[in-house]
Amino acid sequence: MSSSDARSSNAPAYLGLGSVLAVALCTLWLALVGHLDLYINPRYSVFTIVLAAVAVPASIAGLAVIARGHGHTHGDDADEHEPDHDHDHDHGRRGPGRGGAVRLALGGAAAIVTVGVTVSMLVLPPTTLSARTAQQRSVDSATLSNATGSEAAVSLLGSEGVDTSEYGVKDWAALIRQTTDTTALVGKPVELSGFVVPGDDGSFTLTRFVISCCAVDAQPVGLGVVTDDADGSAPDEGQWVTVTGALAANPDQSADARIVIKAAKVTEIAQPKDPYEY
Repeated sequence: MSSSDARSSNAPAYLGLGSVLAVALCTLWLALVGHLDLYINPRYSVFTIVLAAVAVPASIAGLAVIARGHGHTHGDDADEHEPDHDHDHDHGRRGPGRGGAVRLALGGAAAIVTVGVTVSMLVLPPTTLSARTAQQRSVDSATLSNATGSEAAVSLLGSEGVDTSEYGVKDWAALIRQTTDTTALVGKPVELSGFVVPGDDGSFTLTRFVISCCAVDAQPVGLGVVTDDADGSAPDEGQWVTVTGALAANPDQSADARIVIKAAKVTEIAQPKDPYEY
């Protein structure tokens, strides 16, 4: 086997192990700088870090074995075919062939993408999912109640002893979605933080992303907010705010959302360190 053929046949193995090494190193780096929670649910952090720590030496060992095996095979092939000059001449003339060239090209492109993604993750600052992403994924969709896991809170809603002070956007959105008699919710005081997805006439949706496993499966949930501002303006799209007020019947009877927040105060804030709910 010629050196070009050997490189072509080993390219997928090099690329695969190299990709594993790159992802593992990026994962450990994100954990070290405290940004891993922007990509996965915190309850999976320890498991992910352990896997990455195991993957780094394992992938390096695999790359070393392949490199050593390639050198050994090439030497054996050279010794084996040395007496057969005509065969070597013909083989060299044929070259790796179109299939080998395609594999090398694809392997090179994939390697470039892998290196580019790795460098960008290490160099560029991590960003959270945006308001535009929330709009694309349908804020407060019909599947909301299945994603939030607030069934216990719903069952306790009728009790006067229920403490709702720690409820987040996810919890209130689930209650509104699941409760058939929303009059029980009217007047409940709330103080919630999230980012702004603008609506009409100065209204907006106070939104958070809920992550079950990782950012790929993040689902936006939100509560409509109405104010008495005379100018009818809402904070800028994507701006993080804290809304203080009470739940009220939606003045827009044609809207799907039956309950909104009647805001007494809307305060702009910086994005929190942990912007997601779980």
